[in-house]
Amino acid sequence: MSRSSCIYVAGHGGMVGSAIWRHLSNVGFTNLHGRTRAELNLLDADSVRRFYGEMQPEFVFVAAAKVGGIVANSTQPASFLYENLQVQNNLIHGAFEAGVKKLLFLGSSCIYPKHASQPIKEEYLLSGPLEPTNEWYAIAKIAGIKLCQAYRRQHGARFISVMPCNLYGFGDNYHPEFSHVLPGMIRRFHEAKVMCQPSVTCWGSGNPRREFLFANDLAEACVFLMESYDGEAALNVGAGKDLTIRELAEVVRRVVDFEGDIVWDPSRPDGTPRKLLDCSRITAMGWKPRTDLEAGIRFAYSDFLKTVVS
Repeated sequence: MSRSSCIYVAGHGGMVGSAIWRHLSNVGFTNLHGRTRAELNLLDADSVRRFYGEMQPEFVFVAAAKVGGIVANSTQPASFLYENLQVQNNLIHGAFEAGVKKLLFLGSSCIYPKHASQPIKEEYLLSGPLEPTNEWYAIAKIAGIKLCQAYRRQHGARFISVMPCNLYGFGDNYHPEFSHVLPGMIRRFHEAKVMCQPSVTCWGSGNPRREFLFANDLAEACVFLMESYDGEAALNVGAGKDLTIRELAEVVRRVVDFEGDIVWDPSRPDGTPRKLLDCSRITAMGWKPRTDLEAGIRFAYSDFLKTVVS
């Protein structure tokens, strides 16, 4: 990519898309394009086709998706499967039709089997059953990865895929029911602190292990791969270490400065026992994350105070 290349960031208003946009801008890319939902309905193939025809982007980052935590996935399975399939099909096929030079599709670590060996290598994809609490989203993401590979094999399209671990950062979703675990904790601990509650109840046993990556670090990885990687195999992108949900709660409590107790509700689902990605392929290429987890959570909490509380 040259600094004047025409670049479209699908989902530029979301947490990941906005991080990609910021990073591109910060390193000197000047011809960036994004569309809000009101401006472009990604569920409508004709609208996407017209947009590609008018804009003629050279490079596309597909960061647009319907996302959510366990509750959202469990209560809206049809929406998660249908909408994500439609959006990614329209963006990927539309990019092929428009002659886009290169496209990067963002998958997710939830595509891997529930009981995959740890750390999870890219080749473990489709080697076992998925975690039931997010299988609808995972199936859509797997289809997107395979669609990129299919266009590469059949048409020589330079479409690549990235599988990030759990993400957090500026512009995250802090919905009280439909958020992911980390932003959900930030909200609950903050509200408990403000209301002087004696405790916060967290879901499950607290024993599952998760890996968390600051969205700004993922954005840097995506731009790095767009410029330096052109293989069919999807690549893992993660922090390289994990911690238990119980340990995560302690970090969030410390950052928020909540002095009450943490109560665990084992009647609630734990999800996958562990998800730690093997990121040896991308680290061998020269990329590594920059942001320490506690520092990243402090950035996220500050953003929550500015965008949600104020």
